[in-house]
Amino acid sequence: MTRLVFALWATLAALILGGCAPSQPFVGKTEVDALAEAISDLGPQVDPAEAQRAASIAYAYSKQLKQDWNVTDPAIIHNAKVINGFREKGLCNDWAQAMTQRLQQENFRTLDLHWATSPPTAFRIIHHSALISAKGDSMYDGIILDPWRNSGALFWAPVREDTRYNWRPRLDVRAELMSGENPF
Repeated sequence: MTRLVFALWATLAALILGGCAPSQPFVGKTEVDALAEAISDLGPQVDPAEAQRAASIAYAYSKQLKQDWNVTDPAIIHNAKVINGFREKGLCNDWAQAMTQRLQQENFRTLDLHWATSPPTAFRIIHHSALISAKGDSMYDGIILDPWRNSGALFWAPVREDTRYNWRPRLDVRAELMSGENPF
């Protein structure tokens, strides 16, 4: 009887713990597919194959850059390492530039790429990110592709839903900062 009770408890524990363990390949596939679907949903003119390719590249390239740049800490700590010369790359503008350039290599016919910037505020430093939209659409109708925020794990969201930052065209923010309009 004791062996039977022990076996039942061991089986129950294995089932519970096994059910709690994340399945990485499934999670990664689901995330890529979710982003591909969101990109496809940007408009009827978006080619689903291009959306899938962009999503796959965004996830894979984020992971590759994390490894290439030896990102092992939260983003702000990694920034300090870059600024102090302990790491070569990994500031948000490095991520934005690399992601934008990599996706531009695909010569998408139905998608546009943008470089978005959130100007500094009293509580936040300036932040840059790549952004993807349907061909001809405003960046405000696109999706932020931000691997910096989670240290190489891609964060994405529709621009209008990403309330953590005040995304604007990079050149507009640059002009504002150069003119002295932004006190930060």
